[in-house]
Amino acid sequence: MAQEEQERIVIPDEEGNEHLFDVLFTFDVDETEKSYIVLTEAMKENEEEEEVEVFAFEYKEDGKDDSDITLIPIETESEWDMVEEMIETFSASEDI
Repeated sequence: MAQEEQERIVIPDEEGNEHLFDVLFTFDVDETEKSYIVLTEAMKENEEEEEVEVFAFEYKEDGKDDSDITLIPIETESEWDMVEEMIETFSASEDI
């Protein structure tokens, strides 16, 4: 069975070091007109899978190219509750 190509993005840290992340899924909330992205750090070759840390951000597309996005930290408890519910639904169907 062929493995599906995983979408990836690079996020720099405070020191400018780049980190590679796998996009688990994105979703939009019509009521707030906000979009969210859920990520995990990309595993390196021959790295054993342990507990997976999941990261989530609000995001906005910057222009015409889908690859240019701005990540915005999630700050409210209600947003986190909604994102956690989406992650639980996704993990139940995908086994992350």
